[in-house]
Amino acid sequence: MSSDTTIKTEILIHDLKVPISVIDAGAKSLLNRQDTYGPLTEKQVKVIKRIIRNALTTQRLVNDVLELGRSREGVMITRDFNICSLVMSVLIEIFDLADPAVVDLIRKIQSYDALCRVVNDYGVKLAFDAKVWKTVVHLDEAKVRQILRNLVTNAFKYKAVFVEISGSIENKLLTMCVRDDGRGIPPSEHQKIFKTYFTTGSSLDNAIKSHGLGLAGVMVLLKDMGGEMTLNSNCGKGAEFIVKIPL
Repeated sequence: MSSDTTIKTEILIHDLKVPISVIDAGAKSLLNRQDTYGPLTEKQVKVIKRIIRNALTTQRLVNDVLELGRSREGVMITRDFNICSLVMSVLIEIFDLADPAVVDLIRKIQSYDALCRVVNDYGVKLAFDAKVWKTVVHLDEAKVRQILRNLVTNAFKYKAVFVEISGSIENKLLTMCVRDDGRGIPPSEHQKIFKTYFTTGSSLDNAIKSHGLGLAGVMVLLKDMGGEMTLNSNCGKGAEFIVKIPL
């Protein structure tokens, strides 16, 4: 693809943000201002909530593609942030689509132990050392958040009961691990799954749900940040993705 075509594509992607925001704002107005726009039936509420969820999904895809473009151009916007805020923001983004009621609970939580208890009821296990949980790191937060969110989202698609998120800091490396207890990935497909649009699902439905940009995007971001990812998995034994990012 020529650089001119790439620029035009990125402009188009950027321009998508405005109409998506208008759709999102309009749907929320209908839902939250029924005194102005008129009452809604239960079925209409469900449809509007579905519109809002899909608008949010599209917004995130657009932002992810733009972040990948910036990464390819070598743009890094680094800042200080702590591990706990990173993990909580990822959980909020994921549950905002899956179960918004959980988001309200997460926002009110003040301690690590309380967060563990709440998310455990919804299939998420956290395994962080207390010191690491509060550690402040200096990285491109948007890219690290996208990496972790994509890995956790992917794990949710294939989990049987739980997804485990853990992390550590050693030898100037931030290591994050995301593990699920799903069907696992045969060794013959370990390299294929990092290719854009590849999915281990055999049906069209699975292919639609697993758009395939997640893991491929993770690999691009990690490479540009000087990081790496390894996969431990086999059939029937779940999957474990481990990323290492230099601090």
